[in-house]
Amino acid sequence: MKKADIFEFYRRLAEANPAPETELAYGNAYQLLVAVTCSAQSTDVGVNKATKALFAEVKTPAQMVALGLDGLKAHIKTIGLYNNKAKNVIALSEILVRDHAGEVPADRDALEALPGVGRKTANVVMNTAFGAETFAVDTHIFRVGNRTGIAPGKTVLAVEKALDKKTPQPFRVGAHHWLILHGRYICKARTPECWRCPVADLCRFKPKTPPPKIKSATVQTDPVKPAA
Repeated sequence: MKKADIFEFYRRLAEANPAPETELAYGNAYQLLVAVTCSAQSTDVGVNKATKALFAEVKTPAQMVALGLDGLKAHIKTIGLYNNKAKNVIALSEILVRDHAGEVPADRDALEALPGVGRKTANVVMNTAFGAETFAVDTHIFRVGNRTGIAPGKTVLAVEKALDKKTPQPFRVGAHHWLILHGRYICKARTPECWRCPVADLCRFKPKTPPPKIKSATVQTDPVKPAA
């Protein structure tokens, strides 16, 4: 995709959603870190349901350590892989208390050193909590990057690097959110909804998906009775 087309691509997404943000519910940087750590192979809706009561009780790493492993499991047992996620959250909370004065570090390398925190999670936290120009590539963004041609790549890291290289100002901070929401609600995996896509004419995907056919309703009428 040409430089001018990439700018227009983001401009349209920004026009439709001027202030994009994550759909994960959180109150501070620590809760965001926990929510993103819990979101692997789970939906944001499912994570939000699981963490609603948890975040009302736990707002700091020290409070999470005090809650303990079993207490955390009781809160998040409805989400996938909750046993491993709970172990990682308790372990990273202990490290934050011990090595970072209970604060989430605004550094990607320091975040990636925490249990259960990979590059994608670190990028999300850096972008959402600290406003860094990072690009967290999940399945949605990987698909959108390749399908549209805005940032093609054979690996997640390749797509991330392409986005970092090609995404212009003033769209760099919001790019992650625009792309993930676009992939989640319009450029869907099985059937992209091209007929209502604001950037369809810029996208390389072919053939474009036509609008769904509207079935005409069959009008039921009473049979005509013969005259008496």
